[in-house]
Amino acid sequence: MSQNLPALVTLLTVLLQFATMWAVGRARERYEVKAPAVSGHPGFERALRVQMNTLEGTMMFLPVLWLASNYEDPLWAGIAGLLWIVGRVWYALAYLKDAGKRGPGFMIAMLGWAALVVMSGIGLTRAMLAG
Repeated sequence: MSQNLPALVTLLTVLLQFATMWAVGRARERYEVKAPAVSGHPGFERALRVQMNTLEGTMMFLPVLWLASNYEDPLWAGIAGLLWIVGRVWYALAYLKDAGKRGPGFMIAMLGWAALVVMSGIGLTRAMLAG
């Protein structure tokens, strides 16, 4: 199971990306923001920011998830990845309601990401020193 945890986290990340995309489409319809506009009702703008912020975070998250899994431990990498997922979901739900309440979810996700960066750095350094 532990070998498959990073793959499960990757699948959950894809589903999270889909959910944020769906939320933007729903907000566009609800608040009558016609494409290609990217501004309008604050509810739409929050949904769009959640999608973009999640996409930006994912670009930094997935590489370190797989580096940590490969060079350190897939179980601990997967656990840190699940922490990132929980934090990003919390962040998204809070941001959609009130942008000022997104902080705790962001911090939880950052803890998961930071753990993966550290694991990746340690594991890769060990591998390079070992030859």
